[in-house]
Amino acid sequence: MKASLIVNARGTITLPAKFRRELGIKADDVLIAEVTSEGVLLRPSVALPLEIYTQERVAEFAVAERELEDWYKERASKLDASGGSNPAPVS
Repeated sequence: MKASLIVNARGTITLPAKFRRELGIKADDVLIAEVTSEGVLLRPSVALPLEIYTQERVAEFAVAERELEDWYKERASKLDASGGSNPAPVS
């Protein structure tokens, strides 16, 4: 499949709808453009969301870690008291 494309003043190229349909490219998809000996190659890319943690969110994680540690310690002491084995790590 071939088509002529136009580059506008901002450098934007529009891929024809038939190309996008055939390749499964949707709005806001990310592509990698690479210059090769044959011309420009467009390949799909993967963009993963990134979360930047605020100090408040980091504090929430710390609280959850302490709660989990307390739960493990309580579980370990109950198992020790009952004579059961303790597969849970205890620090």
